[in-house]
Amino acid sequence: MRISLSLAVLLGVGEASTPGSLWSWHPPTAKDSRGPCPMLNTLANHEFLPHTGRDFTQDDIVNALKTGLNFSDELGTFLFEQGLKTNTAENATTWGLDTLSTHNILEHDASLSRADHEYANDAVTFNATVFEQTSSYWTGDLINIQMAADARLARIVDSLKYNPEFSLSATGAQFGAGEGAAYLIVFGNRTEVTARKDVVRSFFENERLPTDMGWTIPSPAITIKELFEVKDAIIAATRFEVEGVEKMKRAHGILDKGF
Repeated sequence: MRISLSLAVLLGVGEASTPGSLWSWHPPTAKDSRGPCPMLNTLANHEFLPHTGRDFTQDDIVNALKTGLNFSDELGTFLFEQGLKTNTAENATTWGLDTLSTHNILEHDASLSRADHEYANDAVTFNATVFEQTSSYWTGDLINIQMAADARLARIVDSLKYNPEFSLSATGAQFGAGEGAAYLIVFGNRTEVTARKDVVRSFFENERLPTDMGWTIPSPAITIKELFEVKDAIIAATRFEVEGVEKMKRAHGILDKGF
Protein backbone atom coordinates (compact mmCIF):
# COMPACT_ATOMS: atom_id res chain seq x y z
CA MET A 1 0.00 0.00 0.00
CA ARG A 2 1.37 3.44 -0.96
CA ILE A 3 0.43 6.74 0.63
CA SER A 4 1.56 10.24 -0.13
CA LEU A 5 3.89 12.07 2.21
CA SER A 6 1.20 14.66 2.94
CA LEU A 7 -1.28 11.97 3.94
CA ALA A 8 1.32 10.31 6.14
CA VAL A 9 1.84 13.59 7.97
CA LEU A 10 -1.89 14.15 8.41
CA LEU A 11 -2.37 10.65 9.78
CA GLY A 12 0.68 10.88 12.01
CA VAL A 13 2.21 7.69 10.65
CA GLY A 14 5.27 9.11 8.89
CA GLU A 15 8.68 8.32 10.23
CA ALA A 16 9.28 11.96 11.10
CA SER A 17 6.22 12.29 13.32
CA THR A 18 5.95 8.97 15.17
CA PRO A 19 8.26 6.02 15.87
CA GLY A 20 5.70 3.49 14.70
CA SER A 21 3.97 2.75 11.40
CA LEU A 22 1.21 0.47 10.23
CA TRP A 23 3.22 -0.30 7.11
CA SER A 24 6.61 -0.85 8.70
CA TRP A 25 7.10 -4.21 10.40
CA HIS A 26 10.26 -5.87 11.68
CA PRO A 27 10.35 -9.18 13.58
CA PRO A 28 12.34 -9.32 16.82
CA THR A 29 16.06 -9.94 16.71
CA ALA A 30 17.89 -12.20 19.13
CA LYS A 31 18.52 -9.14 21.32
CA ASP A 32 14.85 -8.13 21.53
CA SER A 33 12.33 -9.30 24.09
CA ARG A 34 8.84 -10.56 23.34
CA GLY A 35 6.19 -11.84 25.70
CA PRO A 36 2.86 -13.63 26.16
CA CYS A 37 0.68 -10.84 24.72
CA PRO A 38 0.38 -10.99 20.91
CA MET A 39 -1.04 -7.45 20.79
CA LEU A 40 1.91 -5.84 22.58
CA ASN A 41 4.37 -7.98 20.62
CA THR A 42 2.72 -6.68 17.46
CA LEU A 43 3.01 -3.06 18.56
CA ALA A 44 6.72 -3.64 19.22
CA ASN A 45 7.18 -5.29 15.81
CA HIS A 46 5.63 -2.18 14.23
CA GLU A 47 7.76 0.02 16.54
CA PHE A 48 4.81 1.78 18.14
CA LEU A 49 6.50 0.41 21.26
CA PRO A 50 10.29 0.24 21.57
CA HIS A 51 11.41 -2.64 19.39
CA THR A 52 13.59 -3.97 22.20
CA GLY A 53 10.44 -4.87 24.12
CA ARG A 54 11.87 -3.55 27.37
CA ASP A 55 11.48 -0.70 29.84
CA PHE A 56 8.15 0.72 28.71
CA THR A 57 7.15 3.97 30.37
CA GLN A 58 3.57 5.03 30.86
CA ASP A 59 3.90 7.42 27.94
CA ASP A 60 5.24 4.59 25.77
CA ILE A 61 2.22 2.39 26.47
CA VAL A 62 -0.45 5.10 26.29
CA ASN A 63 0.95 6.57 23.07
CA ALA A 64 1.48 3.19 21.39
CA LEU A 65 -2.01 1.96 22.18
CA LYS A 66 -3.53 5.25 21.04
CA THR A 67 -1.52 5.56 17.82
CA GLY A 68 -1.56 1.92 16.76
CA LEU A 69 -5.00 0.80 17.97
CA ASN A 70 -6.91 3.97 19.00
CA PHE A 71 -7.23 2.99 22.66
CA SER A 72 -8.34 5.86 24.87
CA ASP A 73 -5.83 7.43 27.24
CA GLU A 74 -7.83 6.06 30.18
CA LEU A 75 -7.65 2.51 28.84
CA GLY A 76 -3.96 2.85 28.02
CA THR A 77 -3.23 4.13 31.51
CA PHE A 78 -5.19 1.26 33.08
CA LEU A 79 -3.24 -1.31 31.06
CA PHE A 80 0.08 0.33 31.94
CA GLU A 81 -0.81 0.15 35.64
CA GLN A 82 -1.70 -3.52 35.32
CA GLY A 83 1.54 -4.27 33.49
CA LEU A 84 3.54 -2.48 36.17
CA LYS A 85 2.54 -5.25 38.60
CA THR A 86 4.82 -7.60 36.66
CA ASN A 87 7.94 -5.61 37.50
CA THR A 88 8.76 -6.71 41.02
CA ALA A 89 11.65 -4.27 41.47
CA GLU A 90 11.12 -1.80 44.29
CA ASN A 91 9.53 1.48 43.16
CA ALA A 92 9.44 0.31 39.56
CA THR A 93 8.16 2.81 37.01
CA THR A 94 8.61 0.73 33.85
CA TRP A 95 7.89 -2.77 32.63
CA GLY A 96 8.42 -4.74 29.45
CA LEU A 97 7.48 -7.79 27.47
CA ASP A 98 10.14 -9.62 29.45
CA THR A 99 8.47 -8.88 32.81
CA LEU A 100 5.04 -9.80 31.39
CA SER A 101 6.28 -13.36 31.03
CA THR A 102 6.46 -13.81 34.81
CA HIS A 103 4.04 -16.66 35.43
CA ASN A 104 0.70 -16.13 37.13
CA ILE A 105 0.66 -12.36 37.51
CA LEU A 106 -0.92 -11.37 34.20
CA GLU A 107 0.52 -14.25 32.15
CA HIS A 108 -1.62 -17.31 32.78
CA ASP A 109 -2.26 -20.94 31.96
CA ALA A 110 -4.98 -21.74 29.40
CA SER A 111 -3.60 -19.19 26.96
CA LEU A 112 -5.18 -18.98 23.51
CA SER A 113 -1.82 -19.30 21.78
CA ARG A 114 0.84 -20.42 24.28
CA ALA A 115 1.50 -23.70 26.08
CA ASP A 116 0.95 -23.86 29.84
CA HIS A 117 3.86 -22.96 32.09
CA GLU A 118 4.13 -26.54 33.37
CA TYR A 119 4.75 -27.92 29.88
CA ALA A 120 7.13 -25.43 28.38
CA ASN A 121 8.00 -22.60 30.78
CA ASP A 122 7.75 -20.51 27.63
CA ALA A 123 5.24 -17.69 27.50
CA VAL A 124 6.84 -16.17 24.42
CA THR A 125 6.64 -18.75 21.66
CA PHE A 126 3.49 -19.10 19.58
CA ASN A 127 2.26 -22.71 19.92
CA ALA A 128 0.51 -23.92 16.77
CA THR A 129 -1.11 -26.90 18.52
CA VAL A 130 -2.63 -24.73 21.23
CA PHE A 131 -3.84 -22.19 18.70
CA GLU A 132 -5.42 -24.87 16.50
CA GLN A 133 -7.48 -25.94 19.50
CA THR A 134 -8.50 -22.33 20.11
CA SER A 135 -9.39 -21.59 16.50
CA SER A 136 -11.35 -24.84 16.08
CA TYR A 137 -14.08 -23.23 18.19
CA TRP A 138 -14.32 -20.29 15.79
CA THR A 139 -16.81 -22.22 13.70
CA GLY A 140 -17.87 -19.50 11.25
CA ASP A 141 -16.24 -16.93 9.04
CA LEU A 142 -17.11 -14.35 11.72
CA ILE A 143 -16.10 -14.90 15.34
CA ASN A 144 -18.80 -13.82 17.80
CA ILE A 145 -18.98 -13.59 21.58
CA GLN A 146 -20.16 -17.17 21.98
CA MET A 147 -17.33 -18.54 19.86
CA ALA A 148 -14.81 -16.47 21.82
CA ALA A 149 -16.30 -17.83 25.05
CA ASP A 150 -16.26 -21.43 23.74
CA ALA A 151 -12.61 -21.17 22.70
CA ARG A 152 -11.65 -19.74 26.08
CA LEU A 153 -13.57 -22.48 27.90
CA ALA A 154 -11.95 -25.20 25.80
CA ARG A 155 -8.49 -23.99 26.75
CA ILE A 156 -9.42 -23.82 30.45
CA VAL A 157 -10.92 -27.32 30.39
CA ASP A 158 -7.90 -28.73 28.56
CA SER A 159 -5.54 -27.24 31.12
CA LEU A 160 -7.67 -28.41 34.03
CA LYS A 161 -7.69 -31.94 32.68
CA TYR A 162 -4.07 -32.38 31.70
CA ASN A 163 -1.96 -29.93 33.66
CA PRO A 164 -1.50 -31.08 37.28
CA GLU A 165 0.05 -27.71 38.13
CA PHE A 166 -2.70 -25.65 36.48
CA SER A 167 -2.87 -22.17 37.95
CA LEU A 168 -5.05 -19.19 37.14
CA SER A 169 -5.24 -16.09 39.32
CA ALA A 170 -8.38 -13.96 39.50
CA THR A 171 -6.56 -11.28 37.52
CA GLY A 172 -5.41 -13.85 34.96
CA ALA A 173 -8.97 -15.09 34.50
CA GLN A 174 -10.23 -11.57 33.87
CA PHE A 175 -7.39 -10.83 31.46
CA GLY A 176 -8.12 -14.08 29.62
CA ALA A 177 -11.63 -12.87 28.88
CA GLY A 178 -10.27 -9.42 28.10
CA GLU A 179 -8.02 -10.90 25.44
CA GLY A 180 -11.07 -12.25 23.64
CA ALA A 181 -12.76 -8.88 23.94
CA ALA A 182 -9.70 -7.14 22.52
CA TYR A 183 -9.51 -9.16 19.31
CA LEU A 184 -13.26 -8.81 18.72
CA ILE A 185 -13.16 -5.03 19.19
CA VAL A 186 -9.83 -4.21 17.54
CA PHE A 187 -10.32 -6.38 14.47
CA GLY A 188 -14.08 -6.53 14.18
CA ASN A 189 -17.45 -4.92 13.73
CA ARG A 190 -18.01 -3.15 17.02
CA THR A 191 -21.76 -2.84 16.52
CA GLU A 192 -22.26 -6.55 15.89
CA VAL A 193 -19.32 -7.54 18.12
CA THR A 194 -17.96 -9.92 15.50
CA ALA A 195 -14.56 -10.22 13.85
CA ARG A 196 -13.38 -11.90 10.67
CA LYS A 197 -11.75 -15.19 11.54
CA ASP A 198 -9.12 -14.88 8.81
CA VAL A 199 -8.04 -11.46 10.09
CA VAL A 200 -7.83 -12.57 13.72
CA ARG A 201 -6.00 -15.73 12.73
CA SER A 202 -3.46 -13.76 10.70
CA PHE A 203 -2.85 -11.45 13.66
CA PHE A 204 -2.17 -14.31 16.08
CA GLU A 205 0.04 -16.25 13.70
CA ASN A 206 2.12 -13.32 12.45
CA GLU A 207 1.97 -10.73 15.26
CA ARG A 208 1.46 -8.14 12.58
CA LEU A 209 -1.36 -5.65 12.03
CA PRO A 210 -3.38 -7.06 9.10
CA THR A 211 -3.48 -3.96 6.89
CA ASP A 212 -2.97 -6.20 3.85
CA MET A 213 -6.38 -7.73 4.61
CA GLY A 214 -8.16 -4.40 4.71
CA TRP A 215 -7.88 -3.72 8.42
CA THR A 216 -7.73 -0.09 9.53
CA ILE A 217 -7.31 1.52 12.93
CA PRO A 218 -10.66 1.43 14.79
CA SER A 219 -12.68 4.61 15.21
CA PRO A 220 -13.97 6.05 17.49
CA ALA A 221 -11.53 5.42 20.33
CA ILE A 222 -11.83 2.14 22.22
CA THR A 223 -12.74 2.88 25.82
CA ILE A 224 -12.31 0.95 29.03
CA LYS A 225 -16.11 0.77 29.29
CA GLU A 226 -16.43 -0.91 25.89
CA LEU A 227 -13.64 -3.39 26.59
CA PHE A 228 -15.11 -4.33 29.96
CA GLU A 229 -18.60 -4.74 28.53
CA VAL A 230 -17.40 -7.22 25.92
CA LYS A 231 -15.16 -8.98 28.47
CA ASP A 232 -18.14 -9.42 30.78
CA ALA A 233 -20.28 -10.68 27.90
CA ILE A 234 -17.66 -13.36 27.16
CA ILE A 235 -17.63 -14.41 30.81
CA ALA A 236 -21.44 -14.55 30.85
CA ALA A 237 -21.43 -16.71 27.69
CA THR A 238 -18.96 -19.22 29.17
CA ARG A 239 -20.96 -22.32 30.02
CA PHE A 240 -19.38 -25.19 31.90
CA GLU A 241 -21.11 -28.16 30.32
CA VAL A 242 -18.25 -30.64 30.36
CA GLU A 243 -18.70 -33.44 32.89
CA GLY A 244 -16.43 -33.09 35.87
CA VAL A 245 -15.34 -29.52 35.23
CA GLU A 246 -16.99 -28.16 38.37
CA LYS A 247 -15.22 -30.81 40.41
CA MET A 248 -11.90 -29.91 38.81
CA LYS A 249 -12.51 -26.22 39.40
CA ARG A 250 -13.29 -26.90 43.04
CA ALA A 251 -10.15 -28.97 43.43
CA HIS A 252 -8.08 -26.10 42.05
CA GLY A 253 -9.89 -23.49 44.14
CA ILE A 254 -10.96 -21.40 41.13
CA LEU A 255 -14.74 -21.36 41.39
CA ASP A 256 -15.02 -17.61 41.82
CA LYS A 257 -12.31 -16.15 39.63
CA GLY A 258 -14.37 -14.70 36.82
CA PHE A 259 -15.16 -17.70 34.62
